[in-house]
Amino acid sequence: MTETEQNRTQNPEESVTSTRKTVRRGGGDPAGRGRTTIADGVVEKIAGMAARDVVGVHAMGSGISRTFGAVRERVPGTSKSVTRGVSAEVGEVQTALDLEIVVDYGVSIADVARAVRENVVGAVERMTGLEVVEVNIAVSDVKLPEEEEEEPAQPRIQ
Repeated sequence: MTETEQNRTQNPEESVTSTRKTVRRGGGDPAGRGRTTIADGVVEKIAGMAARDVVGVHAMGSGISRTFGAVRERVPGTSKSVTRGVSAEVGEVQTALDLEIVVDYGVSIADVARAVRENVVGAVERMTGLEVVEVNIAVSDVKLPEEEEEEPAQPRIQ
């Protein structure tokens, strides 16, 4: 018995040689074909919504941006700006965020900032797949209990 005959006897499945070639079109995993880009505004909206969900965050943005936002919201057909107070820099795989918040009086600013970071990082990473490398938080004001909500002054001419 020759060596080939011996191999066929011991491993019959291995003795069959395949002359068939598998042709792959497109090459590789379909998920790896093409590029996905995420706009800065998308990340800003996600971060703004996540930050507003944290207890102790009264508002987002500086006093001026909140005033302009309140005026803009009074215009019929416009909606509340969820990106107010949020700025994002988005790369191919990472993002960095800057948030400006107003906290309620009496809350621990450190605890609120930590909760905002956790909520924002979790939401952005879950929804976009981007790695959040930093979330910088600037506390621009404290909402006191006796302060009225900032309402823009009524126009003198109607």
